[in-house]
Amino acid sequence: MHKTLLLLPLLALAAPALSRADVVETKDGSHIVGKITKIDAGEIYLTSDSAGDLVIKQAAVTAIGTDGLLAVRLDSGTRMDGKIAMNPTGNLQITGNDGVVTTSIDKVSAGWATTGTDPEIVALERHWKYEASVDINGTTGNKEQTGTQGSFSAKLITAQDELDFYTAYNRQVASGVKSADQFKGGVDYTSHFDPRVSWYVKDETGFDRIMDVRLYDTAAAGLGYDLVKTKADLLTVRAGLAYRYDDYYNPLTPTVNSAAADFELAHDLKLANWELNNDLTIVPAFQDLKNVIATQDSFFQIPLANPAWKLRMGVSNEYNGEPGAGIKKLDTTYYTRLILDWGGQPGVAGK
Repeated sequence: MHKTLLLLPLLALAAPALSRADVVETKDGSHIVGKITKIDAGEIYLTSDSAGDLVIKQAAVTAIGTDGLLAVRLDSGTRMDGKIAMNPTGNLQITGNDGVVTTSIDKVSAGWATTGTDPEIVALERHWKYEASVDINGTTGNKEQTGTQGSFSAKLITAQDELDFYTAYNRQVASGVKSADQFKGGVDYTSHFDPRVSWYVKDETGFDRIMDVRLYDTAAAGLGYDLVKTKADLLTVRAGLAYRYDDYYNPLTPTVNSAAADFELAHDLKLANWELNNDLTIVPAFQDLKNVIATQDSFFQIPLANPAWKLRMGVSNEYNGEPGAGIKKLDTTYYTRLILDWGGQPGVAGK
């Protein structure tokens, strides 16, 4: 008989003499003791005194045992509050006030605390998520350099739509000469009327004194399509119509006041504890198709000891097809940034 099948019933019998805890066994032989907080979307969330918060792939689990009641929903829609154990035949057994249900681990669609809310309902609730970063750096000696970079975003999220507010400021001074002085703020709303198809509206305004831009404002609306859409991988393309207004300090540089096209490709990949993000936006003005604004941002992000804090390393490029006199078309920035995020789905950190 498999050791796992004998182990969990013995643990259940010995529970009064041991510190009460849930148990998860995996295919690689790991024996994890802690408290199961949630089962959702093919993952088991467990808190352990020794290892902290863990997320275990449900497909990699061979056995589960709980010392208390857990609310469980099966693929069939059956919902039951009960203790979970493995029976001698290797099946998962849920024992509650209404009897016993025997099933398999892969048939468990969700699990949560009996005093909590079904994760499927939580996912539909509207919630805020926030992100802030501040970089302050300086160099002295052979050269004098100071810099300040700050950003903040707030997202109001449901399963069907998302409303994003964001703002950022960047100022860099090297040997008394400014190399960056730019500000932007914007809003972006996306609504899904199909699992993969959405419509969007957005507006961004700001200035870039190094690029000689006194004020710019770009508004756009269009359709989006998710080419790839999984919990870990999202690849979205958006296309629509826009309106561009660019006003320059140099009176010899003509103001852009034109309808435009709006194209965007966004990719976000989350695996284990790291995230890779790429975003490309191209906005050509109809009055002169060579007058195109293109922005690209790519970053790699990892969590720190406290998962609310993250380290982000990236590169961004800004291209102006028709810049003012003496201004280069391409501006590239490399950055390392400390990120703090908070909020998310009620009771689900980081979501």
